[in-house]
Amino acid sequence: MPELAPNTEQDQTPPNVPELTEKQQQEAEERTSVSAVVVHEAIRHDGEEELNRPLSALAWSGFAAGLSMGFSLVCQALAYSRLPDSPWRPLLVRLGYPVGFLIVIIGRQQLFTENTLTAIIPLLARRNLSTLLLVLRLWAVVLAANLVGAHLFAWVVGNTPMFSREVQHAMLELARGAMHVTFGQAILRGIFAGWLIAMVVWMLAAIDYGRVAVIIILTYVVGLAELTHIIAGSVEVLFLAMVGDRSWWSVAWGYMFPTLIGNIIGGVSLTAAVNHAQVVAGMNKKSEPEA
Repeated sequence: MPELAPNTEQDQTPPNVPELTEKQQQEAEERTSVSAVVVHEAIRHDGEEELNRPLSALAWSGFAAGLSMGFSLVCQALAYSRLPDSPWRPLLVRLGYPVGFLIVIIGRQQLFTENTLTAIIPLLARRNLSTLLLVLRLWAVVLAANLVGAHLFAWVVGNTPMFSREVQHAMLELARGAMHVTFGQAILRGIFAGWLIAMVVWMLAAIDYGRVAVIIILTYVVGLAELTHIIAGSVEVLFLAMVGDRSWWSVAWGYMFPTLIGNIIGGVSLTAAVNHAQVVAGMNKKSEPEA
């Protein structure tokens, strides 16, 4: 049986594509978007560093993030208290929601929902017990520290004269609105919030410019859609507990617990696992021998 000549069609330049010099070809390659493999490796590298950070560093960074996220509530309340009650008011009020995320992400503070992606990528790459224990250690410390910061911030803005009565009333109204969800709604909205926040981390690893715009746009969607976030939302609902409008148990069970479940599902399954799967699938495709 005669041997078939190798198919070199894919190696040839298509007839309607201009021929480039070596310098032009290099410039074209530099302008090509970063591949998913590169993004995956950048996040995995960050995740490895976070998994091996000392507990005290994680705790202080997480505590700072919990405090910083409170500024999302403050900025929204400042706008709410100064705008007329009209159908378009939420469009402007929710512009304050990204502020806490900007402080946390640009300031490199530890936020639990970011670690549903950053910490999981190394686990998916290695899949062993030691890495799983490191992930659980990171999650426990960061979540606890975030919530301590959120509790403290909510108490301060609710029980001190830092803000006027009008602004505190606006915080109360925003907090009551956040609390107006069922257990199932909190989980479902938490899934989408966890998905979007984890996507912020994935997208930031792929770009050099426009980082602030990515953070603002995606987190603005989270706020405008009233999706549930375990830290930003907890500052809001904890305000109710700190001023005596609701019991701590009611806000913990009615909002914080189902939101935590949803955020984990959204960040781990819809972002970390799916994006990891596309990278692994691409690697397997390249390693397949040609027929």
